[in-house]
Amino acid sequence: GGRDGQRASRANSFYGMLYQMEGCSVSAPGHIKAAVFDLDGTLIDSAPDLHATANKLMAEMQLPEINLGIITSFIGNGIPMLVRRALEHNKASTEAEALDKAVKRFMAIYAQAPAKNTIVYPGVLEAMKAFRAAGVRLGVCTNKAESLSRAVLDELGLAEFFEVVIGGDTLSTRKPDPTGLLQAVGQLGADTHSALYIGDSEVDAETAKKADLRFALFKRGYRKAPISELRHWQSFDDMRELTASIGLSEVVQAG
Repeated sequence: GGRDGQRASRANSFYGMLYQMEGCSVSAPGHIKAAVFDLDGTLIDSAPDLHATANKLMAEMQLPEINLGIITSFIGNGIPMLVRRALEHNKASTEAEALDKAVKRFMAIYAQAPAKNTIVYPGVLEAMKAFRAAGVRLGVCTNKAESLSRAVLDELGLAEFFEVVIGGDTLSTRKPDPTGLLQAVGQLGADTHSALYIGDSEVDAETAKKADLRFALFKRGYRKAPISELRHWQSFDDMRELTASIGLSEVVQAG
């Protein structure tokens, strides 16, 4: 009714203002049909399990342990890149055969317990429920292997929310190439005007830019650059701030 209309016009003027600020080419949205999320550092804090796995691998290879902060800085481009960076950090060989063997071993160790110490960020579950209640279709686009991503989502009770999961090995491309993100958006029945991408890193910001999608930046993930350097439509500390800003918070209270 009238209240919804007021809220919509308020939201549209809010978007219009943001777009003038951003100088974005995307036209101001009327309605968000789909939201696609990065996984590690956005929905979940998986650094403790990736760190434990990396150090089990280092121990097997008789290499020194690497601290959590350093491993966290290696997250975002997929497991093969994380393993390569860990080996480089320890001045070990990264030639093709050695790297391939190390990546396979990392995957095997990680697959045994991919969510043992991984947590869902505060507010994520409530936000997913709010999106779902509002009829927004949801997907994941990550550089983590698809099977591992699905296993983690399943174990943490998030799998039911996502219709589409595009992993780092689902297609021949991976982020920041926008192909996977655009495929997810299409599969969710949306286009670049009606979809939103949510992530935490430089890779995510670049992917959204290449896809010409609005990007919401989670500030507590694994980003290395200052927020001001990443092109974003809005930023937040808790996913509930995002759902509230796009007018979904009332749905949560009603549901």
